[in-house]
Amino acid sequence: MRIDAHQHYWKINRGDYGWITPKLPLLYRDYLPIDLEPLLNKHQFDGSIIIQAAPTLEETEYILSLADESESVLGVIGWLDLFSTDHRRRYDKLRRHPKFKGFRIMIQDMPDATRILEPAFVNALRDYAAEELPVDLLLTSKQMEPVLELLQQVPDLRGVIDHLAKPPIHSGELEHWSYYLAKMSAFPSIYCKLSGMVTEASQEGWEKEDFVPYVRQVINLFGPERVMFGSDWPVCLQAAEYDEVLNILLHALPEDWEEHERERLFGGNAKEFYKL
Repeated sequence: MRIDAHQHYWKINRGDYGWITPKLPLLYRDYLPIDLEPLLNKHQFDGSIIIQAAPTLEETEYILSLADESESVLGVIGWLDLFSTDHRRRYDKLRRHPKFKGFRIMIQDMPDATRILEPAFVNALRDYAAEELPVDLLLTSKQMEPVLELLQQVPDLRGVIDHLAKPPIHSGELEHWSYYLAKMSAFPSIYCKLSGMVTEASQEGWEKEDFVPYVRQVINLFGPERVMFGSDWPVCLQAAEYDEVLNILLHALPEDWEEHERERLFGGNAKEFYKL
Protein backbone atom coordinates (compact mmCIF):
# COMPACT_ATOMS: atom_id res chain seq x y z
CA MET A 1 0.00 0.00 0.00
CA ARG A 2 1.35 3.43 -1.02
CA ILE A 3 0.41 6.24 1.36
CA ASP A 4 1.00 9.98 1.51
CA ALA A 5 1.28 10.22 5.29
CA HIS A 6 0.87 13.98 5.66
CA GLN A 7 -1.46 16.38 3.88
CA HIS A 8 -4.26 18.80 4.66
CA TYR A 9 -7.73 19.76 3.50
CA TRP A 10 -9.58 22.91 4.47
CA LYS A 11 -12.54 25.10 3.69
CA ILE A 12 -11.63 28.73 4.30
CA ASN A 13 -15.07 30.05 5.18
CA ARG A 14 -15.26 27.68 8.17
CA GLY A 15 -13.19 30.26 10.06
CA ASP A 16 -10.88 27.79 11.84
CA TYR A 17 -7.71 28.75 10.02
CA GLY A 18 -6.39 31.95 11.54
CA TRP A 19 -2.96 31.40 10.02
CA ILE A 20 -4.29 31.25 6.45
CA THR A 21 -4.88 34.85 5.35
CA PRO A 22 -4.97 36.70 2.01
CA LYS A 23 -1.27 37.37 2.59
CA LEU A 24 -0.84 33.68 1.65
CA PRO A 25 -2.70 33.79 -1.68
CA LEU A 26 -1.72 30.28 -2.77
CA LEU A 27 -3.27 28.82 0.38
CA TYR A 28 -6.19 31.20 0.78
CA ARG A 29 -8.72 28.99 -1.00
CA ASP A 30 -10.46 25.69 -0.40
CA TYR A 31 -8.45 22.47 -0.80
CA LEU A 32 -10.52 19.29 -0.91
CA PRO A 33 -10.15 15.63 -1.94
CA ILE A 34 -11.20 16.40 -5.51
CA ASP A 35 -8.07 18.57 -5.81
CA LEU A 36 -5.57 16.01 -4.50
CA GLU A 37 -6.94 12.72 -5.79
CA PRO A 38 -5.65 13.21 -9.38
CA LEU A 39 -2.13 13.63 -7.97
CA LEU A 40 -2.47 10.58 -5.73
CA ASN A 41 -3.64 8.56 -8.71
CA LYS A 42 -0.84 9.86 -10.91
CA HIS A 43 1.79 8.63 -8.44
CA GLN A 44 -0.09 5.42 -7.60
CA PHE A 45 -0.86 6.28 -3.99
CA ASP A 46 -3.73 4.34 -2.48
CA GLY A 47 -4.62 7.27 -0.29
CA SER A 48 -3.45 9.71 2.35
CA ILE A 49 -3.54 10.70 5.99
CA ILE A 50 -5.27 14.03 6.67
CA ILE A 51 -3.56 16.04 9.41
CA GLN A 52 -5.44 18.72 11.33
CA ALA A 53 -4.62 22.28 10.34
CA ALA A 54 -6.56 24.18 13.02
CA PRO A 55 -6.64 23.85 16.83
CA THR A 56 -10.36 23.19 17.06
CA LEU A 57 -12.46 20.09 17.61
CA GLU A 58 -14.86 21.41 14.99
CA GLU A 59 -12.14 21.22 12.32
CA THR A 60 -11.34 17.66 13.36
CA GLU A 61 -14.99 16.75 13.00
CA TYR A 62 -15.05 18.45 9.59
CA ILE A 63 -12.11 16.47 8.20
CA LEU A 64 -13.65 13.30 9.60
CA SER A 65 -16.74 14.15 7.55
CA LEU A 66 -14.51 14.44 4.48
CA ALA A 67 -13.11 11.01 5.33
CA ASP A 68 -16.67 9.65 5.21
CA GLU A 69 -17.05 10.96 1.68
CA SER A 70 -13.68 9.97 0.22
CA GLU A 71 -12.12 6.50 -0.01
CA SER A 72 -8.74 8.13 -0.60
CA VAL A 73 -8.71 9.35 3.02
CA LEU A 74 -7.20 6.42 4.89
CA GLY A 75 -6.96 8.10 8.27
CA VAL A 76 -7.39 11.37 10.15
CA ILE A 77 -5.08 12.90 12.75
CA GLY A 78 -7.13 15.38 14.70
CA TRP A 79 -6.62 17.83 17.53
CA LEU A 80 -7.01 17.52 21.28
CA ASP A 81 -6.28 20.10 23.95
CA LEU A 82 -4.36 18.16 26.58
CA PHE A 83 -4.41 21.24 28.81
CA SER A 84 -8.19 20.91 29.03
CA THR A 85 -9.70 18.90 31.87
CA ASP A 86 -12.19 17.24 29.54
CA HIS A 87 -9.80 16.09 26.80
CA ARG A 88 -10.59 12.48 27.58
CA ARG A 89 -14.31 12.92 27.03
CA ARG A 90 -13.63 14.61 23.70
CA TYR A 91 -11.23 11.85 22.70
CA ASP A 92 -13.80 9.18 23.53
CA LYS A 93 -16.21 10.87 21.12
CA LEU A 94 -13.66 11.15 18.30
CA ARG A 95 -12.38 7.59 18.67
CA ARG A 96 -15.78 6.21 17.64
CA HIS A 97 -15.04 7.22 14.07
CA PRO A 98 -13.24 4.35 12.28
CA LYS A 99 -10.88 6.71 10.44
CA PHE A 100 -9.79 8.67 13.51
CA LYS A 101 -6.23 7.46 14.08
CA GLY A 102 -4.75 9.87 16.61
CA PHE A 103 -4.06 13.53 17.31
CA ARG A 104 -1.37 16.14 16.74
CA ILE A 105 0.32 18.36 19.33
CA MET A 106 0.97 21.80 17.79
CA ILE A 107 4.07 22.70 19.77
CA GLN A 108 5.19 24.99 16.95
CA ASP A 109 2.42 27.46 17.85
CA MET A 110 3.24 27.61 21.56
CA PRO A 111 5.01 30.84 22.66
CA ASP A 112 6.52 28.78 25.49
CA ALA A 113 7.21 25.18 24.46
CA THR A 114 8.14 24.21 28.03
CA ARG A 115 4.41 24.15 28.81
CA ILE A 116 4.39 20.59 27.46
CA LEU A 117 6.37 19.64 30.57
CA GLU A 118 3.61 20.67 32.96
CA PRO A 119 2.55 17.65 35.08
CA ALA A 120 -1.06 17.54 33.87
CA PHE A 121 0.04 17.56 30.22
CA VAL A 122 2.68 14.87 30.80
CA ASN A 123 0.24 12.66 32.70
CA ALA A 124 -2.37 12.99 29.96
CA LEU A 125 0.17 12.00 27.32
CA ARG A 126 1.28 9.03 29.42
CA ASP A 127 -2.27 7.72 29.39
CA TYR A 128 -2.48 7.94 25.60
CA ALA A 129 0.97 6.38 25.28
CA ALA A 130 -0.21 3.44 27.38
CA GLU A 131 -2.93 2.88 24.76
CA GLU A 132 -0.35 3.14 21.94
CA LEU A 133 -2.34 5.92 20.33
CA PRO A 134 -0.43 7.56 17.43
CA VAL A 135 0.59 11.15 18.17
CA ASP A 136 2.04 13.61 15.66
CA LEU A 137 4.52 16.16 17.04
CA LEU A 138 4.71 19.50 15.22
CA LEU A 139 7.78 21.41 16.37
CA THR A 140 10.63 23.53 15.10
CA SER A 141 14.32 22.85 15.53
CA LYS A 142 14.41 25.59 18.20
CA GLN A 143 11.92 23.62 20.32
CA MET A 144 13.73 20.29 20.31
CA GLU A 145 15.13 20.51 23.84
CA PRO A 146 11.77 20.57 25.69
CA VAL A 147 10.38 17.94 23.32
CA LEU A 148 13.32 15.68 24.17
CA GLU A 149 12.56 16.23 27.87
CA LEU A 150 8.95 15.26 27.17
CA LEU A 151 10.03 12.02 25.50
CA GLN A 152 12.25 11.24 28.48
CA GLN A 153 9.18 11.54 30.70
CA VAL A 154 6.93 9.59 28.29
CA PRO A 155 9.46 7.14 26.79
CA ASP A 156 6.87 4.76 25.34
CA LEU A 157 5.02 7.43 23.34
CA ARG A 158 3.92 6.21 19.90
CA GLY A 159 4.97 9.43 18.20
CA VAL A 160 6.09 10.80 14.87
CA ILE A 161 8.09 13.98 14.37
CA ASP A 162 6.49 16.02 11.61
CA HIS A 163 8.63 17.74 8.95
CA LEU A 164 11.98 16.53 10.38
CA ALA A 165 11.41 19.03 13.24
CA LYS A 166 11.79 21.85 10.68
CA PRO A 167 15.57 22.12 10.38
CA PRO A 168 17.05 25.37 8.96
CA ILE A 169 17.55 24.02 5.44
CA HIS A 170 17.72 27.58 4.13
CA SER A 171 21.01 28.14 6.00
CA GLY A 172 22.44 24.62 5.74
CA GLU A 173 22.97 24.40 9.51
CA LEU A 174 22.97 20.82 10.81
CA GLU A 175 24.72 20.57 14.18
CA HIS A 176 22.04 21.64 16.69
CA TRP A 177 19.25 19.85 14.84
CA SER A 178 21.30 16.65 14.39
CA TYR A 179 22.29 16.55 18.04
CA TYR A 180 18.71 16.57 19.34
CA LEU A 181 17.30 14.42 16.56
CA ALA A 182 19.84 11.72 17.40
CA LYS A 183 18.66 11.71 21.02
CA MET A 184 15.01 11.56 19.94
CA SER A 185 15.67 8.69 17.57
CA ALA A 186 16.92 6.60 20.51
CA PHE A 187 13.29 6.11 21.58
CA PRO A 188 12.19 3.05 19.59
CA SER A 189 8.55 4.09 19.18
CA ILE A 190 9.39 7.52 17.71
CA TYR A 191 9.23 7.90 13.93
CA CYS A 192 10.11 10.80 11.63
CA LYS A 193 8.26 12.19 8.61
CA LEU A 194 10.27 13.20 5.57
CA SER A 195 7.83 15.99 4.85
CA GLY A 196 7.56 19.77 4.90
CA MET A 197 11.10 20.31 3.67
CA VAL A 198 10.59 22.70 0.75
CA THR A 199 9.04 25.41 2.91
CA GLU A 200 12.14 25.35 5.15
CA ALA A 201 14.50 25.84 2.18
CA SER A 202 15.59 29.11 0.60
CA GLN A 203 12.60 30.81 -0.96
CA GLU A 204 14.88 32.56 -3.44
CA GLY A 205 15.45 29.20 -5.03
CA TRP A 206 16.33 25.73 -3.85
CA GLU A 207 18.32 22.87 -5.40
CA LYS A 208 17.70 19.17 -4.86
CA GLU A 209 21.12 18.87 -3.24
CA ASP A 210 20.05 21.23 -0.45
CA PHE A 211 17.90 18.50 1.06
CA VAL A 212 20.26 15.52 0.77
CA PRO A 213 22.16 15.93 4.08
CA TYR A 214 18.92 16.29 6.04
CA VAL A 215 17.21 13.30 4.45
CA ARG A 216 20.31 11.14 4.83
CA GLN A 217 20.71 12.10 8.49
CA VAL A 218 17.09 11.20 9.27
CA ILE A 219 17.51 7.86 7.52
CA ASN A 220 20.81 7.19 9.30
CA LEU A 221 19.18 7.84 12.68
CA PHE A 222 15.75 6.25 12.24
CA GLY A 223 16.52 3.60 9.63
CA PRO A 224 14.11 2.49 6.89
CA GLU A 225 11.63 1.14 9.45
CA ARG A 226 10.75 4.47 11.12
CA VAL A 227 10.47 7.03 8.32
CA MET A 228 7.42 8.12 6.28
CA PHE A 229 6.83 10.18 3.17
CA GLY A 230 4.45 13.11 3.48
CA SER A 231 3.81 15.72 0.81
CA ASP A 232 2.54 18.44 3.19
CA TRP A 233 0.20 19.38 0.34
CA PRO A 234 -1.12 22.03 -0.13
CA VAL A 235 1.27 23.92 2.17
CA CYS A 236 4.15 22.71 -0.03
CA LEU A 237 2.72 24.66 -2.98
CA GLN A 238 4.30 27.80 -1.58
CA ALA A 239 7.66 26.43 -2.67
CA ALA A 240 7.12 23.38 -4.93
CA GLU A 241 4.54 21.35 -6.81
CA TYR A 242 3.56 17.86 -5.61
CA ASP A 243 5.73 16.22 -8.29
CA GLU A 244 8.75 18.28 -7.22
CA VAL A 245 8.31 17.35 -3.55
CA LEU A 246 8.31 13.69 -4.49
CA ASN A 247 11.34 14.04 -6.76
CA ILE A 248 13.33 15.89 -4.09
CA LEU A 249 12.94 12.94 -1.74
CA LEU A 250 13.66 10.33 -4.40
CA HIS A 251 16.85 12.19 -5.31
CA ALA A 252 18.03 12.25 -1.69
CA LEU A 253 17.50 8.57 -0.86
CA PRO A 254 20.57 6.38 -0.32
CA GLU A 255 21.82 4.79 -3.54
CA ASP A 256 21.81 1.34 -1.98
CA TRP A 257 18.13 1.42 -1.02
CA GLU A 258 16.16 -1.35 -2.66
CA GLU A 259 12.44 -1.75 -3.29
CA HIS A 260 11.81 -3.06 0.23
CA GLU A 261 13.09 0.12 1.89
CA ARG A 262 11.17 2.32 -0.55
CA GLU A 263 7.95 0.43 0.09
CA ARG A 264 8.29 1.06 3.80
CA LEU A 265 8.99 4.77 3.30
CA PHE A 266 6.12 5.26 0.87
CA GLY A 267 3.43 3.48 2.83
CA GLY A 268 4.43 0.43 4.83
CA ASN A 269 5.59 2.34 7.89
CA ALA A 270 2.57 4.66 7.86
CA LYS A 271 0.23 1.69 7.63
CA GLU A 272 1.85 0.13 10.70
CA PHE A 273 2.25 3.33 12.71
CA TYR A 274 -1.33 4.54 12.20
CA LYS A 275 -2.75 1.01 12.51
CA LEU A 276 -4.59 1.21 9.20
